[in-house]
Amino acid sequence: MRTGIHPISRPVVFRDRAAGFRMLTHSTLDAQDTVEWEDGGTYPVVDVDVSSASHPFYTGTSRIVDTAGRVERFERRYGRTAAARP
Repeated sequence: MRTGIHPISRPVVFRDRAAGFRMLTHSTLDAQDTVEWEDGGTYPVVDVDVSSASHPFYTGTSRIVDTAGRVERFERRYGRTAAARP
């Protein structure tokens, strides 16, 4: 690797305020705010909107989208194929 061209990787806390979830990991992001972690160290903190603790797919609270009318709208727009016709 060439020296001087790579960003500096440092420990950073990612915080999901909606779910109250925090995760300490390495990142190249630079943050102005800091937070004290469980080990007593102070780390920069980055607030995120969605994490695995609040995303509907990972929490199992995803909603089923009503797809009624999508097939009919597709068939109106592009027509039915010869194989699909009765």
